[in-house]
Amino acid sequence: MFRVSASRLPSLKGRECCKHLARYASSTAVASQTSSSELFNWILGEKISSLPPLDIPLEGVILPPPLPDYVELAKTKITTLSNGLKIASETSHNPVASIGLYINCGSVYESPQSFGAANLLKLMAFKTTLNRTELRLIREVEAIGGFITSSASPDQMTYTFTALKTYLPEMVELLVDSVRNPAFLDWEVNEALQKLKGQLNEVSSYRQTLLLEAVHTAGYVGALSNSLVAHEAVVGRLNSSVLEEFVTENYTAPRMVLAASGFEHEELLSIAEPLLSDLSSVQPPEEPHSAYIGGDYRCKAGSGVTHFALAFELPGGCQKEKDSMVLIVLEILMGGAGGRSFSAGDRLGKGICSRLHLNVLNQYPEIHAFAAFSSIYSNTGLFGIQAMANAEFVSKAIEIAASELIAVASPGYGLTSSKDHTFDQVQVERAKTVTKSAMLMNLESKVVATDDIGRQVLVYGERKPVDHFLKIIDEITVKDITSVAEKLLSSPLTMASLGDVLYVPSYDAVSRLFQSK
Repeated sequence: MFRVSASRLPSLKGRECCKHLARYASSTAVASQTSSSELFNWILGEKISSLPPLDIPLEGVILPPPLPDYVELAKTKITTLSNGLKIASETSHNPVASIGLYINCGSVYESPQSFGAANLLKLMAFKTTLNRTELRLIREVEAIGGFITSSASPDQMTYTFTALKTYLPEMVELLVDSVRNPAFLDWEVNEALQKLKGQLNEVSSYRQTLLLEAVHTAGYVGALSNSLVAHEAVVGRLNSSVLEEFVTENYTAPRMVLAASGFEHEELLSIAEPLLSDLSSVQPPEEPHSAYIGGDYRCKAGSGVTHFALAFELPGGCQKEKDSMVLIVLEILMGGAGGRSFSAGDRLGKGICSRLHLNVLNQYPEIHAFAAFSSIYSNTGLFGIQAMANAEFVSKAIEIAASELIAVASPGYGLTSSKDHTFDQVQVERAKTVTKSAMLMNLESKVVATDDIGRQVLVYGERKPVDHFLKIIDEITVKDITSVAEKLLSSPLTMASLGDVLYVPSYDAVSRLFQSK
């Protein structure tokens, strides 16, 4: 094949098409002097003396100006419609843009009659509406190369749409139609219920998810004790009528934010306002009350391995900005891994140099997973350690977890001569750097940026710049870490265990470990 191709080169050199190629040369002067044979000599790698050196500017080519050393970040613009709905956006030069509807609604707003509604609504997102079938909706998304997602948390529901920014009108109209006009067809609801039951069977194998649910159930009285994962006992009570009532009561304009990253605010406003201005303006009810009391949850499931979690409350949640940022740095300092042994999680960076990895996982082969975790809400938060260990070793593992939590609240606690039980500003600085890098890298994603805008506007009523949070992180010291850890341990203990719980110490015995510090 190569021999045949080579033999055709001489004939190709003389063809007329090569003359047309010459007009694409960098300089008209050079193009007029360069013959077709020289062009093919250059293609074959032979030296051509008539081509200009690379350091000579090309005629007729204007170079764009270089980027400045500092580029001012786009400011987030917020407009509140007459019905109370907020539209917030920031511009971007990226051709890809993201838009989302964020609703101050979740499992904390569920009543005994609607338990599991938030979980089911997540599965019913982007289904048939009053204006389009599910097939048509999906075809429209695929036609513009879009990506749609939905999620549910205890206090927020989100619906997002990502595509090229040139499709802004289509994105806004489809997103609003999906959230405002769901049809809740009986057969689609039943199909989602069957899928929900299948997910429940899958979730039962994810002990870490169940463990965090158990911590909330045992630790709180009130709204936050509602399980985000619908239990099998309540699935049978869910239907289209329950979903319609839940949406009517909670999906109102004052509790919604339309957030976008990558669009001009005025253009977004001109498209979204006519679609959302007539939404119900019923004022939101008071946020359901949740009281942290601590407690103990145990569930026998399997043998040989025990999953457990020890948790404490941080009052104030997101409203106390510095405490919440200290909590995130503390999680990274200790080693937040989502239960994984050798990583601090995708959003937190590698954790092989964290305290829990060095002090625990490297020292005790009986412990299979050991990680810090945190959950921060608008007015409260949780922090603790979750772990998996051999059943016979679980009592010792709990003592180790208690020792690590006490150590960050009382530097020098335990084996004072051991560096393993102390931390200094160098370790805190490393954790702060990881926190800042994770924050900045995540915000490069349009989806994450949109999520940040929507959630901040829901919680604070504004979008605070990233520099605001970076400054808070920069000011965190060892004393701040210790102070927040002391606040945590002054609250009642919440304890949850799953698996072989025969060897798990009593709640009172574990509580005394912290009282005797």
